[in-house]
Amino acid sequence: MNKERYKEEYEEGSDLLWPSDKEDQITRKFYKDLSNLSKNINYSKKKKLKLFEQFVRILKGKGWG
Repeated sequence: MNKERYKEEYEEGSDLLWPSDKEDQITRKFYKDLSNLSKNINYSKKKKLKLFEQFVRILKGKGWG
């Protein structure tokens, strides 16, 4: 089913503009990619922090544990 963009009007006076299937797929892919990028950045920051914590432990003489 390939829906085109359409407008839905309500009695209260509000109107909703619904995306087409193609626009919806593109939007969902964008937010999925953005979410994955965010997860990768957070993982990278945590990894760097753990490396820094390990370095501080070595300096303090508490070893690798």
